[in-house]
Amino acid sequence: MKSISNKLASLLLTAGAWVGTAAHAVQDLPGGPAVNQLNLHPPVTKIAEEQHFLHWMMLIICTVIFIGVFAVMFYSIWKHRKSRGAKAANFHESVTVEVVWTIVPFIIVILMALPATKVLVAQKDTTNADLTIKATGYQWKWGYDYINGEGEGLAFISTLDSGHRAMSDSGKVADAPVNYLLKVDNPMVVPVGKKVRVITTANDVIHAFMVPAFGIKQDAIPGFVRDTWFRAEKVGDYYGQCAELCGKEHAYMPIHVKVLSAEDYSQWVAAEKKKAAAKLDDPTKVWTLDDIVKRGEKVYAANCAACHQANGKGAGPIKPLDGSAIVLDTDHAKQLQVVLNGAANGAMPSWKQLSDTDLAAVVSYTKNAWSNKTGQLVQPSEVVAQRAK
Repeated sequence: MKSISNKLASLLLTAGAWVGTAAHAVQDLPGGPAVNQLNLHPPVTKIAEEQHFLHWMMLIICTVIFIGVFAVMFYSIWKHRKSRGAKAANFHESVTVEVVWTIVPFIIVILMALPATKVLVAQKDTTNADLTIKATGYQWKWGYDYINGEGEGLAFISTLDSGHRAMSDSGKVADAPVNYLLKVDNPMVVPVGKKVRVITTANDVIHAFMVPAFGIKQDAIPGFVRDTWFRAEKVGDYYGQCAELCGKEHAYMPIHVKVLSAEDYSQWVAAEKKKAAAKLDDPTKVWTLDDIVKRGEKVYAANCAACHQANGKGAGPIKPLDGSAIVLDTDHAKQLQVVLNGAANGAMPSWKQLSDTDLAAVVSYTKNAWSNKTGQLVQPSEVVAQRAK
């Protein structure tokens, strides 16, 4: 009786957990995952549409073959069973059967291979792109550099929204938004109807750039350059994630692609170029401690807090910055070299992609935040000097 009670309690707990999960996931995310999703994401590119067709075509063909083969097999077993007095036929070979079961599968394979090959070749054709963007994987964020086309020269880092990360850390996700763990601070922005080539690489470990609605998934490998492409046919927001297990923060590395009309995209490019121009700080400028620490706090929140925590205490193998000897050291070069070149065999990535002023600001912030009240100020000119070494 006790065993039955325990089993019943276990079933009730499982059912309760399932209901609780279902209660949180009550909305589909346009351009992203759907509640109780079984099929592929709704396609917004021709390639994705072709992938859907191939998926269902091959599934139907395989299902028909499965049913046909097993139906004949089970019928034969039932019809010619020993209990009915069936006598096994005694023959050695049948040329006709041999020919048929060789030619028919060959024809089926060819009919499946032709459209699949066509789509595969089209997936790899990255020529004549209207826009080229380099996507660099970092632990655990994406860097986007607009290399060719409208927007050339723009570059930024895309990081999981800090509010979503805080929500995940707290475990209080009952009121999580529909785009939970998919919202970023800086999405990749592209124009509708234009061929966008995405060049992938990585700064530390292997990542993978995947947006299911576009039908693309391409590994990003350190030291190698790979590429893929898409042409979105609908304006909207589309989501993906790093699809390669890349470390403990793998689940916090989303991809958000915002597809705009041609006019809106041009306006976005103009606005971003104004922002970029405003950020082009003079590395010879001499900053006050208060001003550079305020800027450093923002840089830290956007790029460092995910690993070292907002309180600077670190987590697990991530070393704390609060009270760190290298942070407290009056020799600024030691910390600057770590920030510029990384450390611990890539566990601490290089941050050379940040500007000299941002690096000086974040180092100054760590030297004066929490209990590190050193009063030390790192100027951008020091970063320039360390880059040259």
